[in-house]
Amino acid sequence: MKDRRMDDRATAAIRVLSIDAIQKAKSGHPGMPLGAAPMAYELWAHHMKHNPKNPFWMDRDRFVLSAGHASSMLYVLLYLFGYGITRDDIADFRQLGSRTPGHPEYGHTVGVETTTGPLGQGFAIACGMAMAEARLAATYNTSEHKIVDHYTYVLCGDGDLMEGVSAEAASLAGTLKLGKLIVLYDSNDITIEGSTDLAFKEDVSARFESYGWHVLKVADGNDCDAIGRAIEESRSRADRPSLITIKTKIGYGSPHEGSASCHGAPLGEANVALTKQALGWPEDLEPFEVPEEILRYTENLANAQAFKEASWNETFDAWKKANPDLAEQFHRAMNGCDLDGLSLEDLLDVVPNDEATRASFGRILNALSAKTPCLFGGSADLAPSNNTVIKGAASFSSDNRKGVSIHFGIREFAMAAIANGIALHGGFRPYVTTFLVFSDYLKAALRLSALMKLPVIYVFTHDSLAVGEDGPTHQPVEQLVMLRSIPDVRVFRPAGRKEVASAWIQALAYEGPSVLVLSRQGMVSRETDPEKAMKGAYVLREGGDDPDLVLMASGSEVEVALNAADLLEEENVQARVVSFLSMEVFNSQNEAYRNEVLPPALRKRVAVEAASPLSWHRYVGLDGAVVGIEQFGMSGPGDDVMREYGFTAENIADVCRNVLAEKE
Repeated sequence: MKDRRMDDRATAAIRVLSIDAIQKAKSGHPGMPLGAAPMAYELWAHHMKHNPKNPFWMDRDRFVLSAGHASSMLYVLLYLFGYGITRDDIADFRQLGSRTPGHPEYGHTVGVETTTGPLGQGFAIACGMAMAEARLAATYNTSEHKIVDHYTYVLCGDGDLMEGVSAEAASLAGTLKLGKLIVLYDSNDITIEGSTDLAFKEDVSARFESYGWHVLKVADGNDCDAIGRAIEESRSRADRPSLITIKTKIGYGSPHEGSASCHGAPLGEANVALTKQALGWPEDLEPFEVPEEILRYTENLANAQAFKEASWNETFDAWKKANPDLAEQFHRAMNGCDLDGLSLEDLLDVVPNDEATRASFGRILNALSAKTPCLFGGSADLAPSNNTVIKGAASFSSDNRKGVSIHFGIREFAMAAIANGIALHGGFRPYVTTFLVFSDYLKAALRLSALMKLPVIYVFTHDSLAVGEDGPTHQPVEQLVMLRSIPDVRVFRPAGRKEVASAWIQALAYEGPSVLVLSRQGMVSRETDPEKAMKGAYVLREGGDDPDLVLMASGSEVEVALNAADLLEEENVQARVVSFLSMEVFNSQNEAYRNEVLPPALRKRVAVEAASPLSWHRYVGLDGAVVGIEQFGMSGPGDDVMREYGFTAENIADVCRNVLAEKE
């Protein structure tokens, strides 16, 4: 039962504890918590389906604070509603090792659904969550029982809607008619530099209407009744996503109300006191102290939420009893999408002949999609080139929620952020594909995949200068270095079909983001060993009992390295050839194995890769060399371009001779 007086007091508590935390930390963003607290509280207290006693309840509504700089507000909500955050945690805001870091971090603070802070990405992540809910509902609900039926809510600000990634995602969400996606837009007309009029004069409502969204406006951000009515109206519009524009004042109640000065700096002790006075907060309370009456009220609200899960559990048990096979499939889906003992041999059977590695990837993708409904992904309008077309299968759309693949359109950044949302929601294993050179467009979302350790599979085809005629705009040079530099990402560049199978197995087993870098051109798999490739790098050719040097390569350059070793052997020069499927996997092996593959005493080393050489210096050392590329490519047939830049057996053999000729 609503008690508006108590609701107002609880809202004041959110505002006050937020600014207390920021003041104590001497760091943070008080403006948005002061302005947006009423909409956040109204949603959590009276509309959002959640159970603080079980934060991981599958059918809970999801809440995404896209404007992650307002984290203090989220932590106070978690405190008031009983998610395990304590008063001491609030007081420890932004301190080393605390449960209340500067921006929300998934997996670190219970109740935080996603890491946010880089503006716009939370909005796009929420679109992915809504897509996952829609497909799960279509797959597992029956006419008798609904076990998947929840909403995804977003709280965003002006900055989120300026970022291009939110526009990409909003356009797709409108096309897909994601009716269970509801965005609360804190429209306060202020950014760090001042008024939004400096750079943002568009009609946001008209823009979202053109995307196909249902758009509502609330004139007063303190009018919780109006906010509540807008939320309920949005919930009734199943045919499209909803944007609720709520006009607020940044820094509400403070001496800096309406000013950019309160966006990202503490108010100061004197101004905190004045703000509390303006909000009617009792003067006799200590910092972070909340009256027991408020705590009891929010506790009762939270307890009422638990009954929703209890009711759902009854429905779920009845559904499970009526649909045992579907229930078993659902259980597997929600527990990591295991593939029932999938083996390397299973995948090798799918790719019996040499071909471009993108083609081998596509064959395996089709085979896996036939075995499980868990894979959910697609391409940024490059499916025929990326080989992500699932033969005979329908696509996910507004008309077919059971579709197995997604048409993301030419929206690489949103594609990756949406995949993060699908992974966070659970029930599916997302994959996304584009050309390697366009990985630059989505790097910021891939970084969040890594931060959150999400098992998203990234597939980048057209991996080198061998792209050819499309020229330097489409020929990747520096992208492999970028990808390998991101912590907790595993990058696989397979040398032929057998290593593609190995990369797939490893990616499916890894509890973090994997990147498969694949060729456009045909490739042979001479001497490759998919079992040995499970260790990241391995010896393809020993080079005798006492090799003269080590030749290392990845991808299509492995075959070139083998050909160079053949030339050297004619001169009685023995080269050990090592295939590097994944540097990250190799680096994770024990020292004994690493030394077995790359003996420390064997210091004459040459690495070959049609990309920037920066990744390889740790392996070649001071006595070695790298055959790479440190300039942009050129347009022409792929073989000609590769030859022009020295990726031939003859040139590599020459480099090896020069390395051997140099004195120790």
